[in-house]
Amino acid sequence: MSNSVQWLEIATTDLERAKEFYTKVFNLNFQFIEMPDTKMYSFGGPDQKGSSGCLVHSPDNKPSTDGTIIYFSCEDVAAEAGRVEAAGGKLIVPKTDIGEFGFFAQFIDTEGNRIGIHSQK
Repeated sequence: MSNSVQWLEIATTDLERAKEFYTKVFNLNFQFIEMPDTKMYSFGGPDQKGSSGCLVHSPDNKPSTDGTIIYFSCEDVAAEAGRVEAAGGKLIVPKTDIGEFGFFAQFIDTEGNRIGIHSQK
């Protein structure tokens, strides 16, 4: 088994608001998917860098600031972190140097999830 994440789901309470937030912060492109009791906007794909995933709205998913934190990789944490509050989120850990491991920041998205950003510069 390799150590790469294949798929992730970010819980939402307002799917359209979440889509707008993640579009503004990460410039992601989304594809709408609807299943019984679940609506999603998927992003990423096998031909793109990073893991694929989705924003998901269903009775079984609840946003949280506790527990697992998903980190998005980027060129420079400062760019994405600088767009968080204008997009409706809250920056809770600004760009922080972690030595040889690069830099990280964390924010609370519009849905109440704690999300991380990581870069090497």
